[in-house]
Amino acid sequence: MSTRIISAAVALVAAIVLVALHSTILINLAVGALSVMAVYEVFKAVGYDKYKIQNIACMAFAGIDALVPFFMYRLNTLYFFSYRLYLGIFVLLMCILYLRDHKTLKYTDFFGMTGITVLLSYSFGTLIKLSQDNSLVSQVAADARGKAQVYLIVISLAAAWLADSGAYFVGTFFNKTGREVHHPWPEISPNKTLEGLVGGVVTNGLILVITSLIFDLANPAFKVRYIMVFLAGMAAALIGLVGDLTASMIKRQTGIKDYGKIMPGHGGVMDRFDSALLVVPFICYLASQGLLIVGTNI
Repeated sequence: MSTRIISAAVALVAAIVLVALHSTILINLAVGALSVMAVYEVFKAVGYDKYKIQNIACMAFAGIDALVPFFMYRLNTLYFFSYRLYLGIFVLLMCILYLRDHKTLKYTDFFGMTGITVLLSYSFGTLIKLSQDNSLVSQVAADARGKAQVYLIVISLAAAWLADSGAYFVGTFFNKTGREVHHPWPEISPNKTLEGLVGGVVTNGLILVITSLIFDLANPAFKVRYIMVFLAGMAAALIGLVGDLTASMIKRQTGIKDYGKIMPGHGGVMDRFDSALLVVPFICYLASQGLLIVGTNI
């Protein structure tokens, strides 16, 4: 338990530093590193790590996809090197490598490596979009957009990570009171209960509202749509659960306990970000539609 707490504390400090430096290239480098490690962990779990050249190409794409937005969003340059262009180059390269290694590389492996890389890069990339794309907070006064971006990053990660805490405490409460609990997914995640899920959904909405209230009071230049934030928190708990169970199913089918050992007591990048990979894009979409915050005349 002490190892888990220490690891979590170190990760929290690192996360706070990165959020504070969200407008710099450091967050691109950090997210790029996480994306690359996530691709590597999944490839290793399913046996794709034996294709060395393809691995290099996939991880290079994950890194590039995290770095390019900094030049576009912050430096207003490199627009010619658009996502469609370097995605097309990546797919073309993977096709060429598939043709070269067609005797040993199956089409399922080709599609698997390409799809995993694009999906993981996209999910991690939404963190960068939240932190550096001013179009998501265009309704907020220019001098407050940085704070609005920090807010969006914080509630995105909170929505992904805190639902489990609420579910754990509610589930533990039911166990201690001797009440019957239900395990809807015993083969995938035997410790998750239906009662914990309901508790996690409600508490996640409340946690996001409380977090939003703190930001709202501290930053009068933008206001929070509390009803939408509450609903988003509850929906995020369910969406995060899907990501969590999907990652758990992969581990079950591949016979591994954790995806990696980067965080002692917690596992690898995929073990920590499995729910965030679906939740962060969801929050990003809501933000892009102006459903979470509004500007003020203050």
